[in-house]
Amino acid sequence: MAWMAWTWPTAAFFAIIGALLILFTVLAIRFPETPRLGVLRIETTRGDRLFISLLGSAFLNLIWLGLGLAPQWGALIVCAFYAAAVFRWV
Repeated sequence: MAWMAWTWPTAAFFAIIGALLILFTVLAIRFPETPRLGVLRIETTRGDRLFISLLGSAFLNLIWLGLGLAPQWGALIVCAFYAAAVFRWV
């Protein structure tokens, strides 16, 4: 696995994604939910909103890198606000 160049940020990223998947699985088993309608007018569950927030965050990070804005930590803050908005209103 040396070809993958595992760094601490890379390992932390995948560890956090894995932990989120485990957490959301436990939440789905322990506290089942019914889908709800949000501003997109589609039914979404917690898992759907997690997927939407992760996908949107990936695009936000790519845009951040492409435009050469402030350090990448700034994109992390923007993504946190984006994910909070997705979980609140979508």
